[in-house]
Amino acid sequence: MPAAKNRLLILTREFYDRDPRAVSRDLLGKVLVRRDRRKLRQGRIVEVEAYLGEGDPAAHAAAGRTSRNEALFGPPGHAYVYFIYGNHWCFNVSCLPDGIAGGVLFRALQPIEGIQEMAKARHLTIATNRDLKRLTSGPGRLAEAFGITRDRDNNKDLTSQMSDLWIADDGFRPPQTLETTRIGITKAAEMTLRYLIAGNKFVSGGKSLPVKTP
Repeated sequence: MPAAKNRLLILTREFYDRDPRAVSRDLLGKVLVRRDRRKLRQGRIVEVEAYLGEGDPAAHAAAGRTSRNEALFGPPGHAYVYFIYGNHWCFNVSCLPDGIAGGVLFRALQPIEGIQEMAKARHLTIATNRDLKRLTSGPGRLAEAFGITRDRDNNKDLTSQMSDLWIADDGFRPPQTLETTRIGITKAAEMTLRYLIAGNKFVSGGKSLPVKTP
């Protein structure tokens, strides 16, 4: 059984020890949690992308194991954080058994708790629902809202009771999900490895349309 943390059930290592595509589907509706002392920031996962490791041209693991992507090859359930476009961090979780690369990129969250803390981290004032979406819609935005950086979080064990960053099940049952092509990349962009909750207003990518329903 998953471990309990503030009435949230932390996802176990076994949850991540699977194909990234299966993990991606099952992550939708789960909750990303950041603990800052006694305060929590929480966001419901509404959009992710799967990366399949050394056989996926778009994956960071495609060129093999390096000091940069070491976390992807390590035990499942660890954070992999990297810098992109010279201006923001991207947050991923490792999948598959130790020594086999695979991961899931977090693309969008729906804010639940700690909204003012997220807004402060993003240097935003929340006045409208549109402002609320700007908090965590997009990989860089959600990482900034949750204070996720490589120095602080890379290779962090997201299944540990001692972690200040984890993913939990709060009993939410997501509505219909959709699969689309990945966005923001050029290699293997045709692969339908982007997963999102249908109709959710917090997904990223504007008006991109689904091409497949599971």
